[in-house]
Amino acid sequence: MTERFYATGKRKTAIAKVWLSPGSGKIFVNKKPYEEYFERETALMIVRQPLELTQMLTKLDAIASVKGGGKTGQAEAIRHGIAKALVSFNPELRLILKKAGLLTRDARIKERKKYGLAGARRSFQFSKR
Repeated sequence: MTERFYATGKRKTAIAKVWLSPGSGKIFVNKKPYEEYFERETALMIVRQPLELTQMLTKLDAIASVKGGGKTGQAEAIRHGIAKALVSFNPELRLILKKAGLLTRDARIKERKKYGLAGARRSFQFSKR
């Protein structure tokens, strides 16, 4: 059996489990080809980015299971997972991926709504009379 490399990627509320294995460059997201799962071209570019940067697009197959968040957040979670899995596959790729900022977990999430306010920070409209 060929060796598989696993990593978890996160972005906003999306969590992606990613497995990399030697292959011909196929990428599957939730058991569908990634071109079929993501309609937007930008999402496809985001998913391919770490593989293109390391010239591994035609050498590795990626299988991702993603849940939570929207399509863009899911694509970025998969990108984060692929980048982390590439480092476990070949530690020499770490410098390239780190320089591109693909190994950093983007921690920006929605701020919670507070009591007594209309949203996270917005207050209700003030009425003088």
